[in-house]
Order: sequence, then structure tokens, then C-alpha cells
Amino acid sequence: MKDLIEANEYLTERVKRQTQEVQRHVDRMEAINKVAETVSQSLDLDKTLNTALDVVTRVIGAEAGGISMIDPQSGEVVLRAQLGWEYDFVTQPMRIPAGKGMSGRVIAEDSVIVANDLDGESDIAVPSFRKEAFRSIAMAPMHARGKITGILSIMSQDKDQFDTATIDLLRAVADTVGIAVDNAHLYQTSVENENRLSAILQSTADGIIATNQSGAIGMMNPTAERMLGTTAAEAVGRQLRDAPIPDELRQPLRVALSSREESPEKSFQVKLTDERVLVAFVSPVWEGDNAIDPTQHDGWVIVLQDVTHLRKAEEMRAEFIQAAAHDMRNPLGVTLTSLGTLQSITTDDIAAEVIDVAMSGVQRMQRLLDDLLHLERIENGYQFHIEDVDIQGIIHEVCAQCSPLMEQKAHTHQVEVRDPLSHVPADPHWISRALTNYISNAIKYTPENGHIRVRTFSKEQFVHIEVSDNGPGIPLDVQSRLFERFYRVKDANRERGSGLGLAIVKSVIESHGGTVYMRSKMGEGSTFGMTLPVKQP
Repeated sequence: MKDLIEANEYLTERVKRQTQEVQRHVDRMEAINKVAETVSQSLDLDKTLNTALDVVTRVIGAEAGGISMIDPQSGEVVLRAQLGWEYDFVTQPMRIPAGKGMSGRVIAEDSVIVANDLDGESDIAVPSFRKEAFRSIAMAPMHARGKITGILSIMSQDKDQFDTATIDLLRAVADTVGIAVDNAHLYQTSVENENRLSAILQSTADGIIATNQSGAIGMMNPTAERMLGTTAAEAVGRQLRDAPIPDELRQPLRVALSSREESPEKSFQVKLTDERVLVAFVSPVWEGDNAIDPTQHDGWVIVLQDVTHLRKAEEMRAEFIQAAAHDMRNPLGVTLTSLGTLQSITTDDIAAEVIDVAMSGVQRMQRLLDDLLHLERIENGYQFHIEDVDIQGIIHEVCAQCSPLMEQKAHTHQVEVRDPLSHVPADPHWISRALTNYISNAIKYTPENGHIRVRTFSKEQFVHIEVSDNGPGIPLDVQSRLFERFYRVKDANRERGSGLGLAIVKSVIESHGGTVYMRSKMGEGSTFGMTLPVKQP
């Protein structure tokens, strides 16, 4: 009978202990849930810090508490919130050097540090903290995104206040607080960055438009509004094809955004009906892992620059040179004829060599004048001979004509036709001339043993022809001026030229209702492209 009573008492005591253990777990879960529910109600960082500290001290039953965060730049532990302290260590933040004091131990050991009998000799990194006269302290690391982001501390002015159960509860709620504080901090950082970006966009002298992948406008800054004579309210949410922007800009933008090729960054220049000249830089935007695939971007950023003053200066210079070209053509013709006569009658080898050099120089001058006069005729309404042009045939013909120049520099080349191409209404002579200028430039600026690729594809009623090389590339700050007459990149290593080749391409293609564009990165080569409408403009 005695054994039965003892067994019964043992079982009763065991059930009691288990019940108490279950109740402790329930209380602990309730405390954690209460902390989580309370601190997750706000994304304001200061409010989250103070709310978290208030609820933690009440749930645990501590007299005071503090939350410190780790400065990612210096590694210092900075007090961001306090409750129940006599002195203010937040307004002028208490900063604990990395690795120092009890905070340093918490971070180094990644565990809860408890001191139930603090005295003047304790390991305190900031001497002024001793004025608080706390005798017990427990400090737990807060984790978020797999790393320690701060420290949650509780304090008491009495000794031996924090037992094992209290420490376990502190450890459990510390990470809950850490995640909430980290979320609030990320949100605050995001808001600050957004405000900073907004200030930049509002004050920049460049017009900026952002679109999604399909071309719907998502943002337009005030400078772009002024440039395009519209408002963000009228444009945002609308597709580029329907947006209230000048038609002269709309079509080349649609062409640029239609590209799904590698390195789709493009720049081009347009002249509006009010004589203003804008340069547009079109670049893709990637989000997350999409940056791995350069053909899968999430939207576009369009940067507009008003270069009217540069264009006017260039036009004045061009007018002067055109006038000079007209005046020089006849004298040069007479000079070339005279040199030809001298060459036919001279018998002196030295004199013949001098005449050859002179004739070469005069012929080069004549070719330059011819290019200038071609530009003048094209821009004054030159009557092209439009017919159905076999683009693929022209590409192969021009590449064959340029092959000897490629062979001299040991260049390899390939022709890539993405889509079956129908015939395009155009002037075959001038389209060949434009493509020849592109390929000649690629040959000129590509080092020996380089590679040149000519490819063509169709997008939205336009045929694209692109010439790519693996040369030195072109600086971004000069790309918008490459199609200006006589403009040449200032680089001692680049070959000399007249600076008219790309200007002729631009005039020819725009006269056909198309556009020209280019993209380049330093050290990665360049791509020059042109578009031609499949229907006659």
C-alpha cells in the first residue's frame, strides 16, 4: 500500500512539472506572439524601436531596456532606443566601438550575455553608462537576413533579476524584434533613397522618361515635360504610341524600344518642328536576376538632352563650308586638269612623282567636296530613285566590295539574317553608300585580326541593318554627336577622316523615312544601325 501511495505521489508531481513546463511554453509563445503582433504594425523606424522596447520590457517584466543597432560602415554598436533610463543616451547616441565591452562579446559569441551583479569594475565600454546604476543586465543578439543586426538589452537596478526562463524568453523575442526593426530600417532607407532620387530627377537639366517593358510611360520628370510640351499627368500610364509627345520623337523611340537584341542601348538625334534638336539615350532596365539575360529587361529609361545650340553652331559651320565647297570646286577642277596635262608631258621621274602626290591631294579634296555637295542635295530634297530593293543582296554585295580592305587587316566577318526579308522601297545606290560607310568605319577603327558582323532583322514594319565590331568602343559623352558633319572623336590613336561618312548615312536614311542609331561600350566595340520602313514614306 505504501509503494502505491509513493508511486501515485511521484506521478502527481511529474504531471505537475509537465503541466508547469507546458504552461511556460504557452506563456513564452504568447509573449512572442504579442511582441510580433505589436512591433509589426508600423514601418516607421523610430516608432518600431520604441514600441518594441515597450512591449518587450512589459512582457519580460524588466525595469528598463535598450535597442542598439550595428553601424554597417564603422561596425560600432549605436544605441537607438531606451526605456527606463535616467540619462538620455539616444539624442547624442551612445556609440560602442566594434569588439568592445559586453556588446562586443554578444556579437563575437553570437549568444546572450548576462551580468546579474554589475559593479564599477564590470566590462563596460562607455564609462558614462555607469551613471545609470544598473546591477543586472541581459543582452541578446538580434538577427535578420542571416546576420546580427543589433542587440536587445534588458536591465534592472537590483541584483540577480534575470533567471534562465527570462533569458530564454529574451533570446526568443530578440530575433522577432530584429526582423521588425530591420524591415522598418529597410523601408526608411528605401524612402530616403526615393526622396533623394526624386530630388535629382526634379532638378536635373536632362529630360527623363521611364517606361515598362511594353512601352507604357511610368514616370516623366519636369524637364521632360518642358521639352515635350506636355505634363506627366497626361503622359503617365499611356503607351508611347499614344502619348502626347512630338511625332518626330515618337517613331524613333518606338523603333529603339522594339529591339530585343543584345546590348540594346541606343542613342539618336531628332529635330522637332519648332527647330529644337533633341538627343535621346535609350537604355534597358533590369530587375533582380533578369540582368543575367540581356534580352529580357523589365523596362526602359529614356534620357533627353536639348542640343539645339550645338546643332545651330554646326549648321552655321556647315553653311560656311558648303559655300566654300561651291567656290573651290571649279579651281580644283582646273588644277586637276593642269596637273594631268603636266603628268602626260613630263619625262623627269622626280617631277612625275611630285605631280602624283599633288594629284592625290587634289583628288582627295575633290572627294571631300563631292561629299559636301551630296549632303547639300540630300538635305534640300534630292530626288531618290525609289525601287524595290533586295536588302540581303545589297548587304552581300557591299561586304564583297569591302573584302579586300578586311583582308588587309586580317578581319573576319559574318552576315546574319534573322528574318526572311521582303524587298524594301529605297534607292539602292544610296542605301549601298550608307552601308559602305558603316562597314568602312568598322574596318578603319577595328584592330588587326578583329571581327565585323553585319546583321539584319525586322521589327514593327521596319527593317534594321546593324554593323558591329569589336574595336575600342566610343565614350558615352560623345556618342550623341557622331552623326554630325565633321565631328570626330578626339583620340590620337584613331585614324583621321573627313567626319562626313556618318552624316551622309544619317541624311540618306532619314530621307527614306528611317532612323540611325548606335550603341557602344569602351573596350567592347560598337554597333551602328539604321532602320528602313517596309512601306514607302
